[in-house]
Amino acid sequence: MANDAPSHLPPVLRPDDPPVHTLEDLAGRFALDTRGDLSGATLTGLTLATADLRPGDVFVAARGLNRHGAEFAGAAAAKGAVAVVTDADGADAAEATGLPVIIVEDPRGLLGDLSAWVYGTGRDDDLPLLFGTTGTNGKTSVSHLLEGILGQLGVVTGLSSTAERHIAGQVIVSRLTTPEAYEMHALLALMRERGVEAVAVEVSAQALSRRRVDGLVFDVAAFTNLTHDHLDDYADMREYFEAKLPLFLPDRSRRAVISLDSSAAIEVIARCEVPFVTVGTPAIATDPGAAADADWTVEILDERQVGTEFRLSSTDGRTLTTIVPVIGRHMAANAGLAIVMMLEAGYEWDRIVDALGRDGGIRAYLPGRTERVSGDRGPAVYVDFGHSPDAFEKTLAAVRRVTPGKVLMLFGADGDRDATKRHDMGRTAVEGSDILVVTDHHPRFEDIDSIRATLIEGARRARPDAEIHEYSPPEVAIVEAVKLVGDGDAILWAGPGHQDYRDIRGVRTPYSARELARRALRDAGWPVPEPHWPVPYPD
Repeated sequence: MANDAPSHLPPVLRPDDPPVHTLEDLAGRFALDTRGDLSGATLTGLTLATADLRPGDVFVAARGLNRHGAEFAGAAAAKGAVAVVTDADGADAAEATGLPVIIVEDPRGLLGDLSAWVYGTGRDDDLPLLFGTTGTNGKTSVSHLLEGILGQLGVVTGLSSTAERHIAGQVIVSRLTTPEAYEMHALLALMRERGVEAVAVEVSAQALSRRRVDGLVFDVAAFTNLTHDHLDDYADMREYFEAKLPLFLPDRSRRAVISLDSSAAIEVIARCEVPFVTVGTPAIATDPGAAADADWTVEILDERQVGTEFRLSSTDGRTLTTIVPVIGRHMAANAGLAIVMMLEAGYEWDRIVDALGRDGGIRAYLPGRTERVSGDRGPAVYVDFGHSPDAFEKTLAAVRRVTPGKVLMLFGADGDRDATKRHDMGRTAVEGSDILVVTDHHPRFEDIDSIRATLIEGARRARPDAEIHEYSPPEVAIVEAVKLVGDGDAILWAGPGHQDYRDIRGVRTPYSARELARRALRDAGWPVPEPHWPVPYPD
């Protein structure tokens, strides 16, 4: 990330009144060497990208995959940078700008600690409670459920997820699943400034391996599951799994909650070096017996289109029955995990029970997570962010259990991403549906016809006689999909979820699957509810 951040991304969120430090203090704490005059100069922020740079910032010039960040030091100086932090390789280019240069061994590796120092967001600083959730699936849902339940307790909350950033009620579109370290620390400083008491953070494997959460210590960390995904970023599943494990070390978290619903949990427990408790959902677990022996268990009681009722029970006899407002046994598992995380953070059991009882269940909005966008009549249409075989399997099963008629699956696959899962995506999609419609998702720079062909090949191998349709682009696919179903049937549109764009040859093209689905239903004569999201296509 040495070069400019793309201009179409939302701006970095920073505190309104940031701490002020001197360059001399920075150099004394972190530098190997300095060049130029540091005396009297102060800093109020830092950044890796000149597009995010504000006057008074230090520009951190790290080596990227193809270029060194020091090449952009001149642009940083022109925008008001007060100094450059770089390595020995970038020092000469940085010095040529006339700015003071602070030389460190590894600018990228230092970014988390440097950001924590600049914004006062380190281990020993006064911060909101921090919840961090990792795993292949469920991170976003757990984070939003955490925030929802905390809100029901009257807690002022913050959120950082794939979908959105929340700051005491303010909602901002996300840039990355987990922000870069300098963004994350600035965001936390802003949340603290605005009175946030607890923050739910989605922690991806990439965030850990790319050091985006360096300098943070989570009060409670959680593990959801491990399934096939992200082999475009990691050599194999072992490397992908290993990337998640550092979250459960004392320099990253204080306590942990580990779901026993996937087989990987056994090794997470063996490698966890902080106090932990376990939670299991036998109805969906790879090993139901192991899940049933967890410290906390989630029992599915009822599944309806309005939500999933479940019972959370502990080995010490505590029991809570409530409803999560989305379909799926896996969503009940996510909700149970969120509640146990709150208990581990110190929130009182009776306070949680009373709030959920008073409100008739969990009140949380999960953008693009099995989100129903249809009305009371006609086919039920769910838009979901799931993009892995495991996510397809669980979500299709959930839709099937609440649908009296046929289930149609509509999906595509990411271009220039993990291609090894595409056959399994096609197989899982066709095995769980009555009708399959294959379309496009984010093609990026890959050939869209080839992507669809691979998905269909995987589906045909599994069910040669299945009803499979192919439509491109997705704007056409959803219209045709609605024509194939009727009242009492359901459509699961998997992949786009909450996203408001498609990546086509490097350009983010405005796009909303939720709104396209509403329009297709309305044009077919079915009623549609008012949207919860910004409408990108004016009537």
